[in-house]
Amino acid sequence: MLKFLGRGSAFTDEHNSAYFIVNDELVLVDCPMSAFLRLNDKNLALYDHIYVMVTHTHGDHAGGIGMLIDLLQFSVKTPITIVAPSKDVEADLFYYLSRVEGCNSAWYELISVDDLEKDWFICSIPTTHTEELEGKCFGYCFSVEGKKIIYTGDTNTILPFEPYLESGAYLYTEISAYKTAVHLYCSDMVRKITDYVSSGVHVYLMHMDDEKRIAQVMKDTGAEFAPLEQGGSTLEDNSRMLRNIFDISDSLYKDMFMNNSRDHALLFSYITELGKTLVDADRASFWKWDKRKHQLWTMSATGVEKIAIPDDTGLVGKALRAKKPVITNDPYSDPDFNKEIDISTGYTTRSVLVLPVADVNGDFIGALQLINKNDSNGFDDEADPKKLSLAALVCGIALESETFLEDSHHDRLTGLRNRMGFYFDFGSKYRDYLIPGSGKKMAVFISDIDKFKRVNDTYGHNAGDDVLRFTADLLESSCGDNESVYRWGGEEFVMVLRDTDLEGAVRKAEEIRVKLLGSDIEADGNTIRCTMSFGCSFFDPSKAIEENISEADGKLYTAKETGRNKVCS
Repeated sequence: MLKFLGRGSAFTDEHNSAYFIVNDELVLVDCPMSAFLRLNDKNLALYDHIYVMVTHTHGDHAGGIGMLIDLLQFSVKTPITIVAPSKDVEADLFYYLSRVEGCNSAWYELISVDDLEKDWFICSIPTTHTEELEGKCFGYCFSVEGKKIIYTGDTNTILPFEPYLESGAYLYTEISAYKTAVHLYCSDMVRKITDYVSSGVHVYLMHMDDEKRIAQVMKDTGAEFAPLEQGGSTLEDNSRMLRNIFDISDSLYKDMFMNNSRDHALLFSYITELGKTLVDADRASFWKWDKRKHQLWTMSATGVEKIAIPDDTGLVGKALRAKKPVITNDPYSDPDFNKEIDISTGYTTRSVLVLPVADVNGDFIGALQLINKNDSNGFDDEADPKKLSLAALVCGIALESETFLEDSHHDRLTGLRNRMGFYFDFGSKYRDYLIPGSGKKMAVFISDIDKFKRVNDTYGHNAGDDVLRFTADLLESSCGDNESVYRWGGEEFVMVLRDTDLEGAVRKAEEIRVKLLGSDIEADGNTIRCTMSFGCSFFDPSKAIEENISEADGKLYTAKETGRNKVCS
């Protein structure tokens, strides 16, 4: 969609300026001096006409227009039209440009949007910014590549732009790390941006004053930073690329080691972002190959929700089968490309690079996928895989480590998480429930297959294993979104029920007890029936985990001693 020559506010090195190209016409949205310096390195003679769409006349938005006019007059000879969002701003621009020495009014055309007749232009959108600029600040609505583009410019409210936000639209919105009366404060915008993304709007952030702070606040919203043009041919480009890489590396180091993070998903998220930065792509995802389930699914992705697909489909599956990088710069003509996601989201995929990753033994276990390189030529067969090689290596090692960790947390016989997984989860997803006075409630129950030794003695250990697997599957299939089950050891199982009181745990245990009671279990050629006993307790965060389990275990003992096949609490 839009590319950016700079996405910073007035107090950053590169001020906000975007552009798009339609029918050999270059359309700039604002032209600060920092954008002119970048334009000066381009071959502007390639364009039949240049349009500058002005949002307002601050120096960090219009300060390079006079220099651009001079460049086109004396060097390039490409005609230029300066477009004001209203008649009032047109008058301001005329006053401003007429006082720039050496900027002759015969060298450019100045019009307002009322006189602009272009298919790519829909309308200007009046907004508010500062009292001094009342009635002088605007955003725009464009049509680019068949997509609706909403560009806010500088604003302190998103409300004027909301009528244009429909599923599939692209919103480029200013955002600030600091709370003021003249800009959109990042923390105040989290809920709105999350809602926009959930409704199918593609949200990109621009005019930013502190990208690191904004990235932290916005990391779970689904919004992305506006794509900076990365030519890579100048020292300035390389310096910016290195700064981005160093920022990602620094954040990864601090979060993974200095903040004692135990979440491998965070590592994959950072490495995915690094890959996106290295090749200047619009989106990136890291995929795990689950060979047991014959599935590919995203460990981390920018711009999309978690995706799971069969491992014999898609370009990721193609790369893993071929055991080499796959690149297509015409995906809709590739039979392995899955168009359904684009159709459902309104996204347009122009180029794809998939780099398979391997473990230390050379066995492929996942892949890095990059989408839409910000270059009209797409991905390069040689240069881009080389840029990604180190990120792919780190991803492979991290994924192998993640797989070993996951295996150590699971019981081989039943596939349930084991006691080690139980304690790991209390250090991660249950952490908030361990805080006294947090207001969060949780219940647990421990269950035991009645007279299980008799099953082994009568039918053999293979039959006993079948009974354990059946019971485990029944327990796991009974879990809701906030419930998890663990094999505690032998024939004992523990279920943790978040946001549930004691009565809720008793109801769940009773439901499972009745299901098992009425089930015929095929066990090594025999059809048998079993029962279970349950001990339920409400989790007390002021007590140790072991004390809470011991309390539930005491209730289980009561159930066993008073007849079995019952729930005690």
